[in-house]
Amino acid sequence: MKIITCFKLVAEEQDIIIAADRSLNLDQAAIKISQFDLNAIEAAMQIAGDDDQVIALSVGGKALDNSKTRKDILSRGPGSLYLVKDAGLEHALSYETAQALAAAASKIGFDLLLCGDGSGDLYSQQVGLLVGEMLQLPTLNAVSHIRVEGGRVVVERTLEDEVEVFELQLPAVLCVTSDINTPKIPAMKAILGAGKKPVIQWGIEDIGWSAQNKRAELIGVRAPQPSERKRIIIDDESPEGIATLVEYLRKSLN
Repeated sequence: MKIITCFKLVAEEQDIIIAADRSLNLDQAAIKISQFDLNAIEAAMQIAGDDDQVIALSVGGKALDNSKTRKDILSRGPGSLYLVKDAGLEHALSYETAQALAAAASKIGFDLLLCGDGSGDLYSQQVGLLVGEMLQLPTLNAVSHIRVEGGRVVVERTLEDEVEVFELQLPAVLCVTSDINTPKIPAMKAILGAGKKPVIQWGIEDIGWSAQNKRAELIGVRAPQPSERKRIIIDDESPEGIATLVEYLRKSLN
């Protein structure tokens, strides 16, 4: 079985600087694998058998040149890494990202494609579903458990008061939640061995795709307008004091 696990590189949140106009300055921010995609990588490694092949795939801009993140991805288990790099994918939104991923995955070939439910920056929760739709394959999101049985996959989705169980024929596309596993920290042996694994880099011409007729364009990103703290202290444990607190909370939430 061939498994593709998709990932996105995002800025380290603690390194992001908020300017006076509430714009985000990412110049000093380190690059890392989106936390939700770490769950997809770990899920791929947990279901892969000795004879199965796990491939990591990403599309984007100059961030893909980061050698540290390349080694980080491969140290987590995938046997090879495929990258589609183009300036037009530097700030691509969900639809264009999904188009590029679908084209690349189709060229590579796969039985199962895994994505995180969303990315650590935009968290649109659209990319995996769009990839499945573009490839016309069985697709599910919010997956909390995966079991492969022959030519089909049995998955679970945990809801508030019940668990849904689905059976899908392979090939299929699944988007996993952060509850599906706890990503392991790579051992030193795996980190050292990551440098020996193959990295294949393509341009968009290699996958037969071009960014045309964009459906949306990212104009800018702004941090929320901070609000002043009310600094209201209620030093009263009586029912009247509690009622006053509740009323303040109600007004704040509304």
